[in-house]
Amino acid sequence: MANTTLFSSIKRKLLRTDSTNEAGGRAYKFAPKHALAQLAATGCFNGSYYATAETQLDELRKLIDQVDDNVFLAKLAAYAREQAFMKDMPAALLAILSKRDSQLMHKVFDRVVDNGRVLRTVFQMIRSGQFGRTSLSSSLQRAFQRWLNEASVGALLSASIGDRPSLRDVLRLARPTPKDNARRALFGWLTGKEVEKWAPAAEADLPEQVQGLIAYRKAESAEAQALILGNLSVRWDLLADAAQGPLVWKAIAHQMGPQALRMNLNTLLRHEVFSNGTKDSAMVDYVAGRIADAGEIRRSRQFPYQFLAAYLNADETVPQKIKAALHQAAETACGNVPELPGPVLIGLDTSGSMGAAVTSNRGRGATSKMRCVDVAALFAAAILRRNPDSVVVPFDTAAYEAKVDPQDTILSLAERLAKYGGGGTDCSLPLAQANSKYAQRRFAGVVLVSDNESWVYAGRAFGYGQQGATGVMTEWQKFVANQQRLGNDRPKLVCIDLQAYATTQAPEREDILNIGGFNDAVFSVVASFLSGDASRFVAEVEAVEL
Repeated sequence: MANTTLFSSIKRKLLRTDSTNEAGGRAYKFAPKHALAQLAATGCFNGSYYATAETQLDELRKLIDQVDDNVFLAKLAAYAREQAFMKDMPAALLAILSKRDSQLMHKVFDRVVDNGRVLRTVFQMIRSGQFGRTSLSSSLQRAFQRWLNEASVGALLSASIGDRPSLRDVLRLARPTPKDNARRALFGWLTGKEVEKWAPAAEADLPEQVQGLIAYRKAESAEAQALILGNLSVRWDLLADAAQGPLVWKAIAHQMGPQALRMNLNTLLRHEVFSNGTKDSAMVDYVAGRIADAGEIRRSRQFPYQFLAAYLNADETVPQKIKAALHQAAETACGNVPELPGPVLIGLDTSGSMGAAVTSNRGRGATSKMRCVDVAALFAAAILRRNPDSVVVPFDTAAYEAKVDPQDTILSLAERLAKYGGGGTDCSLPLAQANSKYAQRRFAGVVLVSDNESWVYAGRAFGYGQQGATGVMTEWQKFVANQQRLGNDRPKLVCIDLQAYATTQAPEREDILNIGGFNDAVFSVVASFLSGDASRFVAEVEAVEL
């Protein structure tokens, strides 16, 4: 997961660098609010290529100490969850607010904790002691109790999936007072208490969904389980452990939505959903059809990124028809990518550090197969599909000529682009190419997709350009002058930092946009900025209503 971060303006001139990035290259340091916003909206407390999880946590603490604005922290927590779709960082901000301003914490608690997983994340962070607490204060306990009593049965069942901590741990420390016998019985069942201790509630008071789930788990045959599933609506994760074979798994697959199917192809394969002696063509057709449903893709505004992730993670024995459906779905999803106001030059970083997982290092078995270079290549491919006059320049410490076949599917094109390079990083090279090879072409702007760890410029170490500026800024000023010569008065530069570090190669100003991390919203933000929307991220955070 990672999100957009837009920034404010300064005078249009070359500035001397005031920092170094994690690779040791010259860079510009973000202002505290700026850096905190980027970290909160894109950070994930997992080790990235250059920064460890501990480094990110230390950076968060330092930045929060520099931001003496609790209202901003509350708004940022809401923004990071509601618009950036992050989990860890907004949870951390909530834990910090519980110490700094409990009233503001209550204002945003329900907006940040919008599902049981986030509730358990906040609980885990508080118990860790990393933010000044090791247990629930009375104020936090009230917030937890309110959530637990108001959550739907389905939300509580979903929250019970997973441990470390478990929902049982949360319930035992939060100690909510049940509002009725149905909730009393549910809490008793979720915490594993003996039925006698539920009094005055009894088993008959359990909600219908729970009674159906218990019956499913106790069923003695696959046929009986499949029959119960016809009238039971709960998350598929709650059914998996007790499923008695392929017949039940096929019934579970029919309960999954398109996105759950897309994300669990290997699970379905492992449980023989696609086989029936040899091959169950009906199930293959069903899953492929659901994944590639054009109406659903348009309705839910899915983007190609999600389908590339599924494609990269799919086992080689997943039926080819389903893999073809992922290609088809990605093509359909390109229709959700906005058209830009004109062609752009896309700098695609293919350096060695871009081989790191885009979700950072989460340990064995949990780190995504989606690399930063895969995301960068997908972005370039998707922009090319909607804006075919654009140019892609893969680079590391050299610029490469990308051979693009317009007949390639979006996923094949992304795969091809991701294979260039592998060396060091010189983020100025795409701009240098624009200033030489493409000097007679007008561009709406330049988009650099990188981990932003540039440390080389024109053969010189540590990224120095003219007047102590970065190489990117030196080449950008040349690009602007050349575009103005061609009659283009307002070219824009967008720097997408896939690892969301606290420095940038191009400082904040009206013609430069810095985006930290990556999610589907990036496409719209880039299009909006190139079209003339000069709004900035900190301003967007401050505009959040509490």
